[in-house]
Parts: sequence; structure tokens; C-alpha cells
Amino acid sequence: MHTSALVLFSGGQDSTTCLADALSRYERVETLGFDYGQRHRVELDVRGAVLERLRREFPEWAPRLGDDHLLTLDVLAQVSESSLTQDIAFAMQEGGLPNTFVPGRNLLFLTLAGALAYRRGLDVIVTGVCETDYSGYPDCRDDTMKAMQLALSLGMDRRLVIETPLMWIDKADTWAMAERLGGQALVRLIVEETHTCYVGERGQLHDWGYGCGRCPACELRRRGWEGYAG
Repeated sequence: MHTSALVLFSGGQDSTTCLADALSRYERVETLGFDYGQRHRVELDVRGAVLERLRREFPEWAPRLGDDHLLTLDVLAQVSESSLTQDIAFAMQEGGLPNTFVPGRNLLFLTLAGALAYRRGLDVIVTGVCETDYSGYPDCRDDTMKAMQLALSLGMDRRLVIETPLMWIDKADTWAMAERLGGQALVRLIVEETHTCYVGERGQLHDWGYGCGRCPACELRRRGWEGYAG
């Protein structure tokens, strides 16, 4: 039986929901974020506030929430021409993927997460990737996650499990999942503290959270909120 987990925690809605899910199930949970030169670096700035409120407002989870780790991966910006790492307008590419796709990002994230989990003695890696209502990123697919789990377990010579709690649910279901895990207190925390907007806009608080309201991430989060709130 697994007792510990490493959650890939960006400071956004999805990873915060995954973190709450892990805290409800595992005795020891650590978090890992990445600074890869993203335009919306503000998501890294809110991580501390999210963790602090989780500890304060959910005392049953506080003893389980362990160390937070942050790794710098600006090499991704050097090899990518993504609108997430460069000042490029959001658009669809010829191959059908949006230019928000950062090639290899999740593969690299999981490889480093596997190395950290190995060193820290953690059993499970939790990531908020999803096939249901995202942009078709190939490194978010269930098949990719299964392949990475096998590769990491073979390469580390130790059984590592990759969990994807959001893989088959949409954004409205993600809001509902947060409510099931932590009630309206967790929903409010996600609205008030987390960041998803690709532009990095924190000037206006909408019903669904901060954001420009126009980028693909904001549109997805807003539609999910409307589906959840009715």
C-alpha cells in the first residue's frame, strides 16, 4: 500500500485540486514546481499562498504536507517556440496543436519528478494532466502517462506509480471534485489564490478566479465554473 506522494504543483487550479486529493489519501505529501521561463510565471508566485492557506484552513491535512521543491528549467524556453515561453500570440499550428504546446515539457517534468521521488523515498507521482477538455497535448495523454510510468520504474529500478486524478473528467467536474474534497472552503481558496491565466493577469478577480478572461486557459476555467455553478 502506497503511503507517500510527490505532487507536481504549479500553483494552478488543477494541480491544487490534485494536491488536495493526495492530502486526503496519503500520509506524506511533498510538492514540486518548475520555473521553465513561462510567461505566466505569476503561477509560481502564488504557490506559497496556496500552501499556506491549505495548512491553515485544513488542519487535518497540515501534518501530511511536507517539503516543497522548485526546479529551474529555462532550457525549455531555449528549445521551444511556444506562446507560453515567448511573446507570441496564441494560435493553432499547422499540425492541429495550439502554440501553447511546449514540446517535451511533461516528459521532462516527470523524469525529474521520478528522480526526486526516488531520492525522497516517495511512492507515487501525481500530475494534473487530462485528456477530456484540454488542447490535445500529446504529453497529457493516458498512453503517455502509462509509458512514462513504465520507463521511470525500469530506469530507476524501483516501482513508481504515476497518478492522474483528472484524466477523464472535465473542468466542471474538477470544480466539483474540489468541493467534495474540501467543501466551499477549498473552492474559495482555488478561486482566490490559484492562477491559470496564460497571460499572467492578476488584476481582476472573476467568479472563477483571476485572469485576463480571453486566453484559452481562462476560457476553459470560466466555462468549467459555469458548468459547475449552474
